[in-house]
Amino acid sequence: MAADGPVTVVTGAATGVGAACARMLAGRGYNVAINYRASVGEAAAVMAACEAAGGSALCVQGDVADDSDCRRIVAATVARWGRIDALVNAAGVTRFIPHAELDAVTAADFERIFAVNVVGPFQMARAAAPWLRAGGRGSIVNISSVSGSLGDGSSIPYAASKGALNTLTKSLARTLAPEIRVNAVCPDYLTGRWLLKGVGQAQYDRTLGEARAKAPLADVATPEDVADAVLWLIEGARMVTGTHLVVDGGIALGL
Repeated sequence: MAADGPVTVVTGAATGVGAACARMLAGRGYNVAINYRASVGEAAAVMAACEAAGGSALCVQGDVADDSDCRRIVAATVARWGRIDALVNAAGVTRFIPHAELDAVTAADFERIFAVNVVGPFQMARAAAPWLRAGGRGSIVNISSVSGSLGDGSSIPYAASKGALNTLTKSLARTLAPEIRVNAVCPDYLTGRWLLKGVGQAQYDRTLGEARAKAPLADVATPEDVADAVLWLIEGARMVTGTHLVVDGGIALGL
């Protein structure tokens, strides 16, 4: 794809779902701005994979909790390609805290998790909106979680942040229409580094085994499965906005 092809910004693109989205979009010919906060080596590897897949890529360091960083990420993208067609808000944080351990949760946990998981997507959407609007068919996809509606997951602050992100998705969908569509993808358990790093190998294997046993589709999602949903929402969902697309193998059907 030529450098004047469609352009997307993916936050949190060095690992996990963000990295899978960046690689998949590059394979579709997108030019991709790869945002990362600290994982510089992983971001460079994703950039190389994007370029090998056929897209042009750019790494931009920044913390989405910082509004000046959000504006700088957008400015760097526009300076490189002159446009933005899609934004994928994949940056996210958590702290693994059993829900019953209320005293283990601090105000700082809530502040940091909400700053990245809720304020960050808002700030990125605000910074990118003029450029997304200019093309007339802009798309924002927020990576949320079924935790936002079920109240489960890695911690109470995390679940609350994803509930807020789901509400933010609807608010922005109303506010930015008709030029920009805004949707969320809500996975449940995912294979890969996020869960493994949080709980360790033994618990990771046990959790995914239990999830597969209760999932109607008998499997759990991969980051690439989530990226498939993101790609559809960007490219193929002309009349879809303000929705929360669940990607969980059907696990929530039994809850």
